[in-house]
Amino acid sequence: MSDADMPDKPGKASEMHFGGFRVRTIVDASFALDGGAMFGVVPRPLWERVAVPDERNRIALVSRLLYLEGEGRRVLVDTGMGDKWDAKRRDMFAVQSRDGGVVKALGRLGVDPEQITDVVLTHLHFDHAAGTTYRDTADELQLTFPAALHHVQERHWEWAFNPTMKDAGSFRAEDFSLLAGSDRLRLVKGRTQLYPGLEVVPVSGHTPAMQAVRVGVAGNQALFVADLVPTSAHLRWPYIMGYDNEPLVTLAEKQRFLLPAAADGTVLVFQHDPEIVAARLRQTARGVEIAETLEF
Repeated sequence: MSDADMPDKPGKASEMHFGGFRVRTIVDASFALDGGAMFGVVPRPLWERVAVPDERNRIALVSRLLYLEGEGRRVLVDTGMGDKWDAKRRDMFAVQSRDGGVVKALGRLGVDPEQITDVVLTHLHFDHAAGTTYRDTADELQLTFPAALHHVQERHWEWAFNPTMKDAGSFRAEDFSLLAGSDRLRLVKGRTQLYPGLEVVPVSGHTPAMQAVRVGVAGNQALFVADLVPTSAHLRWPYIMGYDNEPLVTLAEKQRFLLPAAADGTVLVFQHDPEIVAARLRQTARGVEIAETLEF
């Protein structure tokens, strides 16, 4: 057991410590997206070896979130798929809640939505931010985590309200518009330490100013890179999503993050991989690969 590992407690999920934070992962939903779109220019005979498609050419994915406790904060990284799905889109994306979604998952950890102090949104695509709001019994939108400060990169916030024709379908204003003009929104500019041991770093290949989240201290860190490396299959340099606005920027950003992670033992968390939660990497002649898988 590494010195980052924490022993399991009876009846509770495993956890790890990074710096001053206790960290757990939560899977709030499963869903599916077109395999070709998920792997861009990579031909199907290659990508289907690592992600078997269904009869509609979709590959299985999950919405995996981080929950952090430390520095006097209770932090949720991304809010997941939420429950604001009509039947047509639920079928299109094969959306299925996992054990009641993020609120019930937090409840099993003894945490109420009102106790979340911070929500860090990597970006505002529906599979990352839909759980930010819900509809009450009067069909009115409400914030799921009403006491939380929601951290979003300023440039990305502006983009979400004015996307291009290419990526407009990834944003749903009902997921985040309640934050506009409220004291629950903190717009971040560039690389920022939110709290000691919790840093956000913008990356823009997938969408302008998505933010990766780094937890911990040198030698004991976890890196949550969201859609920069959505699954373990995307560790390969050319495996880049067709959804990305700037694929060559994504390629450079993958190298900028993954090569140092392989060198220093940083734990990489995969947000959408249905099987592999996290891993330490090693460098190879062709790039990086998994050296050790982890669950927490």
